[in-house]
Amino acid sequence: MRRKRSLGLTLLLIMLLVLTSCSNEPIQSDNQHTPGPQKGLIYLYGESHGEKKILDRELELWYSYYHKEGMRHLFVELPYYTAEFLNLWLQSDSDDILESIYKDWSGTPSHSPYVKEFYKEIKDKCPETIFHGTDIGHQHSTTGQRYLRYLKSNNLEDSEEYLLSHKSIEQGEYYYKHSDEVYRENMMVENFIKEYEKLSDENIMGIYGAAHTGLDSMNYTGAVPSMANQLKEHYGNTIHSEDLTGLSNNKELYKTSLIIDPLRVDKIKVNKKVYEASYFGKQDLSEWFKDYAYREFWRLENSYNDFQDNTKTGDFLPYDNYPMVIETKQVFVIDYKKTDGSVIRKYYRSDGRRWQGTPTTEEFGIK
Repeated sequence: MRRKRSLGLTLLLIMLLVLTSCSNEPIQSDNQHTPGPQKGLIYLYGESHGEKKILDRELELWYSYYHKEGMRHLFVELPYYTAEFLNLWLQSDSDDILESIYKDWSGTPSHSPYVKEFYKEIKDKCPETIFHGTDIGHQHSTTGQRYLRYLKSNNLEDSEEYLLSHKSIEQGEYYYKHSDEVYRENMMVENFIKEYEKLSDENIMGIYGAAHTGLDSMNYTGAVPSMANQLKEHYGNTIHSEDLTGLSNNKELYKTSLIIDPLRVDKIKVNKKVYEASYFGKQDLSEWFKDYAYREFWRLENSYNDFQDNTKTGDFLPYDNYPMVIETKQVFVIDYKKTDGSVIRKYYRSDGRRWQGTPTTEEFGIK
């Protein structure tokens, strides 16, 4: 009997030891599960508009989010109605809608073959993408009115699409009348929140100018917190932002996005002499200066000797401001188009100077 009691006691002690050794492990019920990935995240990417290297990177990012994480909602710095037109285009068998939008973008950085190809790649590789436009109503008299006509022709005048399109047009009209950048930034925030709140805990990606995506920063005017900053105040740590414009500051990467061959060759007369002028396109300035719409670039061919002794003004324009490759002993003509329709023409030459360590051109006066 004594042996049996000792054996029973031994077995009991062993069981207690086993239970004690497991006591630090969590006890899982049948209802417990491993938490899935966080939902409702907002990934913002800041760009300088129309640059091929940045567009390529954005396409890589969206392709990964789309195919690996199942994202479908892409927020873009476009008016509501432009994004809705792009959604219609994704479902169509032709590129007619895209071509019409592209034509309306004339004079802006979006009017670039790189931008058009960016959207075509999305249609080809990520066809279930849903665009959300959250900017004020740019191109309201062209794209905006055309979309309203489309809705009317389909008896959708009482629809939410019509209401939001009309509101976007009104925002654009106000902005272009008053050049109010604070108003625009605040409307971008308001429009973003309204579009995002329609979704149900969906992760999304957004592409905007870098001035709008800086966290804990002001927009480029310094007068109002950036869109991303305001969204962070609203949504907290669900906001993630990355500035892609550094791709342009890397010399080797930047050169891959520069225009090598001119878009056309014009004639420009200076001091009664006519020069061939290679044209390299436009750059939008509305993101940075409220009184300016865009600037256009020409290279004045075989003209350096004629202007090398002209007095310089001390106004430097670094090479990375230009859309083309710069070489020493070249002359450039830049027209600055203001929002009131006036044009300011400036002349720069490349003498091999550097400004704060950066290769730069310098403005000179015309005698």
